[in-house]
Amino acid sequence: MNICLIPARSGSKRIKNKNIKNFYGKPIIYYSIKTAKKSKLFDKIIVSTDSKKISKISKMYGAETPFLRPKEISDDYATDYDVINHFIYYCKKNKIKINKLCYLYPTNPLINVQILKQCLRELNKKNCQKVITISRFPHPIQRALKKSKKDNFDYLNKSFANSRSQDLENFYYDAAKCYWYNFDRIKKFRKKLITKGVEINRDLVCDVDNLEDFNFLKKLFRLNNI
Repeated sequence: MNICLIPARSGSKRIKNKNIKNFYGKPIIYYSIKTAKKSKLFDKIIVSTDSKKISKISKMYGAETPFLRPKEISDDYATDYDVINHFIYYCKKNKIKINKLCYLYPTNPLINVQILKQCLRELNKKNCQKVITISRFPHPIQRALKKSKKDNFDYLNKSFANSRSQDLENFYYDAAKCYWYNFDRIKKFRKKLITKGVEINRDLVCDVDNLEDFNFLKKLFRLNNI
């Protein structure tokens, strides 16, 4: 069974009710559920939440919420690994076989069907256990600057001070759109897996940690939907 799992806890402190905050007339989680449904890649779309309110909203837009996540893995210290392990236990207990799992973030209105399908194609390649979305750093990280206690700046690595940008190796960061897992190839779920990456454009990437990020996400969404 191919399953989309959307984690949406209630206790965000920096942005109140972040996972259901109004985003152009809809709770922001709506966009992740909508894209997952539109892709037609999944047998089930499940929201893992500790909130009855989020559960109700998620059901309204077509997701399932068969359980409420325990509070001990719904606080600021809970990790994605904890949430996925809890879901694996739930599936084993209820005799649900996971073939492929897409862990899709709820504050994700820039996600599209094409990205989901690209990830699945990569996941289906030989020996791949996990796929993440990545984006390229816009400037070579080898030429990063550091700030001293006296507010002066210098190169973090002075050996690259005179290097041309085009001569330096490209590096990538986790775009945090979704994570895919091929459980047909995973005997035991663990943090270190054989991982491939799907590169996406920077104008589709925005990590939402505060209101400034949220407002920037709205601008990106508007630009991508003109």
